[in-house]
Amino acid sequence: MPKLADTSVVISGLGVVSPIGLGVENFWSALLSGSSRFSTLKRDGRGEQRFIGAELADFSAPSLLTEHRIRGALFSAQVAVEALSQAWSSADLNAVDSTEVGLVVGGSNLSQREQALLFAQYQDRPAFVRPSHAVSFLDTDICGICTQVFGIHAQALTVGAASASGQLALIQAYNAVKCGQVQTCIAMGALQDIGELQLQAFQSLGAMAPKDGFATANEASRPFDQRRQGFVYGENCAAIVIETLASAQRRAIKPLAQIAGTGVVIDGNRATNPSEQGELGVIKQALSEAGWSAKHIDYVNPHGTGSIIGDQTELSALKKAGLEHALINTTKSITGHGLSGAGTVELLATTLQLHHQRLHPSLNLQQPIGEFCWVKEKALDADVQRALSLSMGFGGINTAVCLERIA
Repeated sequence: MPKLADTSVVISGLGVVSPIGLGVENFWSALLSGSSRFSTLKRDGRGEQRFIGAELADFSAPSLLTEHRIRGALFSAQVAVEALSQAWSSADLNAVDSTEVGLVVGGSNLSQREQALLFAQYQDRPAFVRPSHAVSFLDTDICGICTQVFGIHAQALTVGAASASGQLALIQAYNAVKCGQVQTCIAMGALQDIGELQLQAFQSLGAMAPKDGFATANEASRPFDQRRQGFVYGENCAAIVIETLASAQRRAIKPLAQIAGTGVVIDGNRATNPSEQGELGVIKQALSEAGWSAKHIDYVNPHGTGSIIGDQTELSALKKAGLEHALINTTKSITGHGLSGAGTVELLATTLQLHHQRLHPSLNLQQPIGEFCWVKEKALDADVQRALSLSMGFGGINTAVCLERIA
């Protein structure tokens, strides 16, 4: 167990909205049981059930939005308010001076589906488009809505890093707390609401699994399995509260994990192909900041999307980093790939697993492509004290975060 200094940066609150569960308790229960929710995508603007994925069931806009009379909040913003509300409550942030609270939202181009629907509705009469669209189409609208609803006054910004956006948001929030810019900062991986064009492009690229690739939709998300055919989309959003230990203790909040080190490495490559050198470099960078060697890592939560090339490259980097001994499972096999939201959802899953000393199963991992310590079809009790979480994004973006359990 770490002996923490007052200035140690910790995770003190969590919130999550996912197809497998609304709220941390429901999400955690579904993770442990491997309860996925994949089917054909049915939301308007997603191609009339031509694609598979996992959508939120029976989600409705939080009452907080009605109370603040925020009109025209898009779907991603509504989900963001719900996730932030959970995290805010769990960390008791009402007791924190609003001028000391910041927000970093991970994600860009977050409402492509709704943009397409709006264009179809108004293409023949553009003069009738609602004036609020001038604000709502901007990703910063999520910052605006969240800061108004929760009274955040220190700082609020968005960061875009493709599928690494959620993890980069946590790294930015961590740095803001560490250097004293804010007392408390919330990192959010926003729900990326993609539509038919984006889904088709991913599939044409070979990045996304086809609808007819397997007998059932639940078989399609299979990171690191020999039969993988690409990622499966999932509507996911999470919020993580970050602050110093001293800050959390002033409110008698018991933190869940310490952020021990982070890393960001850029490949210098606009294309979609992954880089073993970049991934190995970011692992080493995060370990170095934490003051750890590879042998200190008990568990790895990988990026693991089900990509033909990406999964193989990631395992090669993990092997060269000396992490073959670490336990590994695949969160996306259960939640789907949340794109901009994925990194934060997976950091939340990593935090819960460290806290509870229990690792969730990996779905569809029948024939792994590498010799690692896989957690397969059943949840596993395990002594895991230190973890590494990885996220990678198109455009050569690699991020890593080292987390340590707090008993």
